[in-house]
Amino acid sequence: MGFRTALSKGLLNMSEVKQELKAQVELFRELTGHLPPHMDGHQHVHVLPEVRHVFAEVLEEYGIKYTRVPIEPGLHNCDWIPPSLMDFYLGVEEDSFNTVDVFTKHGIRWPDIYIGLSTMGKNMSVSNIWSAIDAAIVEFMSKAPAHLTPQSGTVTIELMVHPGYPSVPPVGGCGEGPDDFSQSWERLHELQTLIKPELQSHYKTRNIQLCSFKDL
Repeated sequence: MGFRTALSKGLLNMSEVKQELKAQVELFRELTGHLPPHMDGHQHVHVLPEVRHVFAEVLEEYGIKYTRVPIEPGLHNCDWIPPSLMDFYLGVEEDSFNTVDVFTKHGIRWPDIYIGLSTMGKNMSVSNIWSAIDAAIVEFMSKAPAHLTPQSGTVTIELMVHPGYPSVPPVGGCGEGPDDFSQSWERLHELQTLIKPELQSHYKTRNIQLCSFKDL
C-alpha cells in the first residue's frame, strides 16, 4: 500500500516504474521461455494515475494483449464489505474507469466482466460466486448490443481468486514478507470452495468453460 502513498506525494519516477515493469517481463521470459499472455498489478496498482500510461506502453511494446480492469458490477450493493475496505475498492473502481481509454488506445484487452472484490477471502462461497456471476451477466447483457445474447455469443468473465495455504513467517507475502492475508485461513478457504464438486457441476450446467488468458 506504500506505493500509493509514494505516488500521491510525487515520489515516483515513471521512467523507473517503466524500467521495473520491463525487468519483470524479461525475468518472466527468462524463467518460462515465453512472454506472459496477461499482466496486471498487485493491489491493482496498474490502473493508478501516471502508472497506467507506462504500464500500457510496456504491454504494447511486448505485445501482451490482456490485463485486468477491476470494475465489478453490483459492488456498491455489497453491504457485507467493511467501510474501510469498500473505500479502497471504490477508489480502485474510479481509477479503473479513468484507465479504460488509456488501455483501449494501446490495443490492450480485458474480459467482459470482472468479479472478485465481493467474493474474496471469507466472503467466498458457492452461492456468493453464483450470485455475483448472475448479477454481472444481467447487467452486462442490459448494456450489450441487441444482437448479443448468452446463446449467440461468448461472454468472458474474470473471477479473481487467491487460493493457497496460510504462510508461516518468514515465508510468504508479497515483497516485504508475510502479511495478514497471506497468513490467514482465508487462502485455504478459497481453495476449498473453488474445488467443491457442486461448483464444478454448476459450471457445466451453465455452459461455463474454465480457461486461462492464453486461451482467449
